[in-house]
Amino acid sequence: MKMSASTKGLIISVIAVLFAFGIYFLFLAKRNYFLVDNPTNDTFYFKINNEAENIIAPGQKLQVDLSKGKNQIKVFDGQKKMLYDSGFVVNKDRGLLNIAHQDYYINEQFYGYGLNKDSLIAARGATIIDGKNYLNEPKLFNKLYTDDFYFNIDEDYDKVVKNVQKIESRTKIFRKQDFLNYYKEYYQF
Repeated sequence: MKMSASTKGLIISVIAVLFAFGIYFLFLAKRNYFLVDNPTNDTFYFKINNEAENIIAPGQKLQVDLSKGKNQIKVFDGQKKMLYDSGFVVNKDRGLLNIAHQDYYINEQFYGYGLNKDSLIAARGATIIDGKNYLNEPKLFNKLYTDDFYFNIDEDYDKVVKNVQKIESRTKIFRKQDFLNYYKEYYQF
């Protein structure tokens, strides 16, 4: 059976499109998930929405399933004494549960062609952390739940600018010490 040139072209283009989608979904697509994080030296037990009990060790982060809307969490210490029973509302497809109520910082990074990063950062103001000024106005977060970020604590900022036509920004949440290390490395004044 002999194929015409147009049939061969159609088959090649369909294969190319499937290959492109495969590459995107395997390597480039951003996954949405929720994390429970414990940056302390303590062990915690917790139950979300009265489901199975989970344990989180010191320094560990754990992916959990949450539904949009109201959710409930019960947190226990290492001796299984209840620390608190609280509710929170999920609005987005990714978020962070801060069961130890530690300090996190949400930082915004700018991308774009011909970007004057220094002038954008200088115009934003500063945040005081441990008595020192940190430019770009990182936001302190120490409550139970947030979904006010784009990159979670276990993700990195984009290495490649995707849209060079305009200036964009992305936010990332950091543990306090991770933010201080990132700031020292990235912002060299």
